[in-house]
Amino acid sequence: MSEHIASKPGAWDGEPRPLFLAPMAGVSDLPFRLLAKACGADVTITEFTNSTALTREAAVSWRKMESHETEIPFIPQIFGGDPGDMATAAEMLAPTADIIDLNFGCPAPKVTKICAGAALMGEPDNLVSMVDGIIQRVDVPVTAKMRLGTGQGANNALEICKELENIGTARLCVHGRTLRQRYSGEADWLAIKGVVDAVETPVVANGDVVDAASAKDCLEVTGASGLMIGRGAIGRPSVFGEIKVGLGWMEHDDLPWVKANSEDWYEKSPVAQSFAARRWCWDKYIEFSHETAGLQPRWMQRHAVAFTKGLPGAKKIRAVMHGAPTPEDFADGISSFLAGKTAE
Repeated sequence: MSEHIASKPGAWDGEPRPLFLAPMAGVSDLPFRLLAKACGADVTITEFTNSTALTREAAVSWRKMESHETEIPFIPQIFGGDPGDMATAAEMLAPTADIIDLNFGCPAPKVTKICAGAALMGEPDNLVSMVDGIIQRVDVPVTAKMRLGTGQGANNALEICKELENIGTARLCVHGRTLRQRYSGEADWLAIKGVVDAVETPVVANGDVVDAASAKDCLEVTGASGLMIGRGAIGRPSVFGEIKVGLGWMEHDDLPWVKANSEDWYEKSPVAQSFAARRWCWDKYIEFSHETAGLQPRWMQRHAVAFTKGLPGAKKIRAVMHGAPTPEDFADGISSFLAGKTAE
């Protein structure tokens, strides 16, 4: 087992298990991954990236593969329908990667139409053969993320996971929905439990974990080796620390946004605490941006919308977003909006 992948644990009895930031397109850029780590995520994974684009040296795609010395382990995730391109891209990434993750879970039509992502679950023999070919060509652990199935006929994640275990896949992550469901309905944690019980390979559960209560329920039901959080972390990377506090894995006063406001945190209203936490997260995102990729307007725009969503006065800040003359002004405008509410 890799130093970055623990062996499968036994039944969950309340002890800490790793929290993963999901590899989300347009969300899991490098500064956000570093922010998630600062907020309590144990493992981060890059945005899923087209393997064919990587083999063609596409600059935009390779930018998604950038990392930082503090991002340990570094896990790039790739997708594709061509086994040769997948293996070649994995070889190109292996010298700097600690682990290479393969995406068989994305339900987006632009991905599935090339028989990649979750569409490959409809071709299980090809999926397993693709993973085997990659494992044979790289000297780092290979992991895989998938769904329960395509939704056409019986689910086959359990059978696929058994095959992937047999060829040496180091860790598995299962989202508790099918391709056909996309993100509708509820995640089927019992189906994930079926996979957990059937293999000795560590299995990470994904789907509908948004807070400490749902994290506790998911671990109790599935017994998974860890939890992956995707949509629940968009605009709220603080969810990782909040889960750890809620499950008794971390002290509330050790949350970095609480420490930063230690003089008056407990005098703040719940709304003011939310503003203060989000301001801390936003300012750290900007700090990490300066340290890595620089201020990227498109990235900042997406995160600013998510960070301010649902807050009182959030609609007014949209004018600041569209009217800021420079990225620096944009960053300062969002920070000022959040700071203006922390004194409530």
